[in-house]
Amino acid sequence: MMTKELLKVTDLSIANVGPATPRPILKNLSLSVAESETLAILGRSGAGKSVLGRALMGWVDAPLGVTSGRITLEGQDVLGANPDALRRIRGTGIGYVGADPTRVFDPTLPVGRQIADKYRAVRPEVSAKEAMERVHELFSLVRIPEARHRMAELPSKYSGGMIQRAAIVDAMIGETKLVIADNVTQPLDVTVAAQIIRLFQDLRERLGTAFLFITSSVPTIKDFADRIVVMDQGEIVEEGPTPQLLAAPRTEASEKLIAQSPRIWGTTAPESLSAEDIRDMPPALSITALRRTYKVPRKDKLFGSVFVQAVRGADFDVYPGESLAIVGESGCGKSTLMRLLTWLEEPDDGSVQFHGKNVGSFTARERFDLRAQLQLVLQDPYGSIPAHWTIGRTISESLRLHSPLKGKARRARVEETMAEVGLDPALYDKLPSGLSAGQRQRINVARAIVLEPTVLLLDETFSALDPMEQTPLIELFRKLQRERSITCIFISHDLALVRRVASRVAVMYLGRIVEIGSNHNVFSRPLHPYTRALLSAAPTIEDSPYDPNECLVDGEPPSPIRLPKGCAFADRCPVAQEACMSSDPELMRASERSRVACHFPLAALEPASVKDAAHVG
Repeated sequence: MMTKELLKVTDLSIANVGPATPRPILKNLSLSVAESETLAILGRSGAGKSVLGRALMGWVDAPLGVTSGRITLEGQDVLGANPDALRRIRGTGIGYVGADPTRVFDPTLPVGRQIADKYRAVRPEVSAKEAMERVHELFSLVRIPEARHRMAELPSKYSGGMIQRAAIVDAMIGETKLVIADNVTQPLDVTVAAQIIRLFQDLRERLGTAFLFITSSVPTIKDFADRIVVMDQGEIVEEGPTPQLLAAPRTEASEKLIAQSPRIWGTTAPESLSAEDIRDMPPALSITALRRTYKVPRKDKLFGSVFVQAVRGADFDVYPGESLAIVGESGCGKSTLMRLLTWLEEPDDGSVQFHGKNVGSFTARERFDLRAQLQLVLQDPYGSIPAHWTIGRTISESLRLHSPLKGKARRARVEETMAEVGLDPALYDKLPSGLSAGQRQRINVARAIVLEPTVLLLDETFSALDPMEQTPLIELFRKLQRERSITCIFISHDLALVRRVASRVAVMYLGRIVEIGSNHNVFSRPLHPYTRALLSAAPTIEDSPYDPNECLVDGEPPSPIRLPKGCAFADRCPVAQEACMSSDPELMRASERSRVACHFPLAALEPASVKDAAHVG
């Protein structure tokens, strides 16, 4: 049976029309989407994917302009529609969900009311009560828990996964026929991203919604998209059914995207130090019983307050030259732990020892000097670099603060470091405007290593980059570790990245480390059910040994304000038993340098002494 064509794009060209000579952005694009179909737009950063997605909504703003072509939805012209017609198209024809759902909502108004108001704007015959019932229906459909209660809350009360679900409701509220999803899974944890993809599949089956899915990740669309359109430098270079295109790509651009897609199970993990290797080796960082609780005002009472338990007793050591990754869902305490390790915040209890010295006992001067040896590389390659400073000044600022080098000697050190991280030293006197995200992140790396630190802390450093931009930076860090023996601690939700860069992995859930072990053991023989759930949710181009239908967990973690009496994971755990509801398990030794906090781990625990159980080596 023939499927009816829903969206059609014919010879669409868009250019930057501001300069005297217009610069092409999109070049003669033609494609179509059928009813209930999922079409993936695949390409690396800068290919023009998001410009296309916004053009389909009629969002082509100066300095961009349409130079030729046509877009129709069920035969109706989108680009030539008047404002009223375009509002109806956006309300009932096409919905848009972007990578940052927080921008969808006014932070001062309840989420449910905002979506209901939008519904009434496109369907004025609907009463306010009927509109709220429609919102409730869709909140329940996308599996937002306690739907009526959540509808009355402000956006700030929503988790990352929940606000993304609310943005999907916002896009579909007018009985939308096509949803444009622009990089919606890139900023999300693997479990939340997997739930969103599963939600899209469910909506397509139940409501017949068509999806246009914009992404740079091949694994994300492997089992979701019916067809793929590959874009490169503003052009469509290839298209076809998903299985055939992935199995036999016909263009160089497609081959590169597939070849550089991260593998998890077919990748050799970095080797971990053995117990024998570290027997007489002092750790670079030693963390003992670290805790951090925040006192925050209650929203429902004028003078009341509540306590958020962000980190609940972290214990581990990291040895010189080792790379440890800390993984877990948003809100699990990873970034708080990073701030405690750098002493940007002081813990309520516990200690951080840096090369055998307790940072808590340092003087203000000693803590200032510590910054030279313990450097932080941040996530945002744009917001973390001053736009009005030259690249050389940005990198040399830490030398000005921590090094006696001056003048030509300081510049020589900076240029040497720039060359080491793959930046052209000729950029020294240039501003960062116009640089790609990957180049900007190299500036951040250069700024961190110019002082020759012994420990690097990387907080989601690669998460803003597509896989093709990640690969050269990963090779850079491998080179730096080999040549400088730098100790690295990665915080990341990208398990494919962790598989390639970390020799050991720690898994956090609601402020606690629930499993820690070698990369090989954590990925091939996970002990905690939560670790297995994370692995089952990781998008990968090869077949996974973990079936998401059996391992993936739904729902949201409990609130860190109201933690349950027993194991915090028990309500979501597929193997939880009665003991899990009443007793919170301690982190216990499972094998050499492996620990797990679970009453019923996926492999039997070895006997452990009290000392072994108390600290993770």
